[in-house]
Formats: sequence, structure tokens, C-alpha cells
Amino acid sequence: MHSRKRRLSFSAFPGKDLVSIRIDVLGVGFDNLTMDEALGKAFAFMEGRNAAYAVTPNPEIVMLCREDRALLQAVNSASLVLADGIGVVKGAKLLGTPLKEKLPGIDFAERLFLPMAERKMSVFLLGAKPGIAGLAAEKLTARFPGLIIAGTSDGYFKEDAPVVAKINAASPDLLLVCLGAPRQELWMQKNAPRVRAGLMAGLGGAMDVFAGAADRAPERWRRLNLEWLYRLKAQPSRIERMAKLPKFGFAVLGKRFLGK
Repeated sequence: MHSRKRRLSFSAFPGKDLVSIRIDVLGVGFDNLTMDEALGKAFAFMEGRNAAYAVTPNPEIVMLCREDRALLQAVNSASLVLADGIGVVKGAKLLGTPLKEKLPGIDFAERLFLPMAERKMSVFLLGAKPGIAGLAAEKLTARFPGLIIAGTSDGYFKEDAPVVAKINAASPDLLLVCLGAPRQELWMQKNAPRVRAGLMAGLGGAMDVFAGAADRAPERWRRLNLEWLYRLKAQPSRIERMAKLPKFGFAVLGKRFLGK
């Protein structure tokens, strides 16, 4: 029965064998995929168990990549580069190379969890403040019965080796890396050769949401593509980070009309 579930789950997602085309947005190459296609690729990577890694850049991270060559290399070296946010999608369209849809990292993870739970697959939670990953583990197992939490570790570590050893002992199908950009992208690129996992996914502050320590924007805000505004309203301290949004817009316009 277990192997039959595995075959059915894979066939439900069309992206497993799809050759993805990357769309350049200010130097970052985004995979041009629907959500189902991205999920298909994710399950294929988990099956391959080669510690592939997925990144989910938003406009802020794209702008960081323009300032940090190491981050740009880490992002473009990922096995999956998903457009997290409407700004990236609108930017790609303005540049004449539209993406199929936006693929928020937290939605990507949540869409993975249900079929993973059905097949008794495992996830390791890495990141956030002490105690948060444990809370996230409790809430995720309640929401997705059958999902195996292989282990947890907070993001307050100085040496990689003990954390990698803990992950390798658990050997999860999925490793969520919630260390924030650019740390999580650089960590995944650096440690991919020695991590025993199916797929790693860098998801920033998603751990706090899974734990109930932070609220996500209500559905109506998300439908209007105003999740960024809801976050700013809830956390005014994000204003400095949000300042990168107009810079991203001007950079796209400069690329579109001036070619630079």
C-alpha cells in the first residue's frame, strides 16, 4: 500500500519530468513553473535524495543578489528557484518574459506537507529562535497527521558540523532551512555536499508562522497581492527592508527601457 501511494502522489504533479526554463529577472534565474509543476519537481528531488535545494527569492532578495555575488551564485545554483511574491512576477512580465505564476515559499511547503503525510515522509525543521521549531513541529503534526518530524534545531548556532550531524542522523526527506536571507541560501549551498536529505528549502520566517508565533496575512490581503503591506502594518520595523521594493521597480524599469 505504501509504494502504491508513492506512485499515485508522484503522478498527481506534472512537473516531475518537466525541463524547466529559467526566466532572468535582474540577474536571478527563476524557474518558470506552476505550483503543481514545482511540487512535482520537489518530490522528484526528494526521491533522488541528493540534497538538492530550493530558494524562494522575493524582490528584496533579488536586490540583495545584485549587491552580493556570493548570494547571487548560491541562488542561481539552486535546483529550484521559485518566484516568491507578485513583484517578481510583475517584473518578469514588464521585462517581456512572463512567469506562469507566483510561488510563495510558505504555500509551496504547505502543499508539500499533505502528500508527504499521506506517504509517512519526514521533515526536519531548522531555524528560528530556540523553542520555535518545537512548537512548529507540534502544530504541523496536528495539521498533517502522518507527517514525520525527523528533528528540530534552532537557528542560533555558530558551527555547522554539529547541526549537519544531527540532520544526517535523521536523514529527512525534506529539510526546511529558516535562517533568513542571505544566511539560509549560503548555508544550503555550502552544506549541500555533506547533508543527507532529499530536498532542502529556504523559507525565511515561515517557521514562526508554522509555530503560531507570527500571523500570516488574511486570505483577502493575499488575493489582492498585499501581503507585503500587511506585514509592514504588523511590523513597522520592516520599513527599511520594504524600501527595496521601489528600488526593485526602478531597476526593472531601467532594464526594460535602458537595457541596464
